[in-house]
Amino acid sequence: MKKVIGILIVVLFLGSINLMAQDKAKIVVEALTVEGFKEKVYNWEENPEKWVFEGNEPCVIDFYADWCRPCKMVAPIMEELANDYEGKIKIYKVNTDKNKELSRLFEIRSIPSILFVPMDGEPQMTKGAMKKADYAKIFDEFLLGEKPKK
Repeated sequence: MKKVIGILIVVLFLGSINLMAQDKAKIVVEALTVEGFKEKVYNWEENPEKWVFEGNEPCVIDFYADWCRPCKMVAPIMEELANDYEGKIKIYKVNTDKNKELSRLFEIRSIPSILFVPMDGEPQMTKGAMKKADYAKIFDEFLLGEKPKK
């Protein structure tokens, strides 16, 4: 009987550790449509002359396609960064095949293309896949205004 209780305790303990790990990984990169983009990032119909950011924290938009191999390499990096920068930077993704209006608006000609949107000032775009450390450096310095680490 003691052996059964001991095994039950171990199973419950391991199960609770697994649940805690799942809770930590729950942050997912949110997919945006044209409507969501206008609401959360930039509404070009209301502000056609200048960039007016609609968000309440800096954000990053990953322009991708399902068939794109480099995009598939960037996706898990963005998910990790979404967890690393939770509460500081919001990360979104836009499927260029399903949101052609956004692709045209931002002149997306190669993917992945990543748009970095600070709270103030103009956004900046990079093209192609990069390493997580390179994205983190842009997050820290450009989006959060932190000084470079030596």
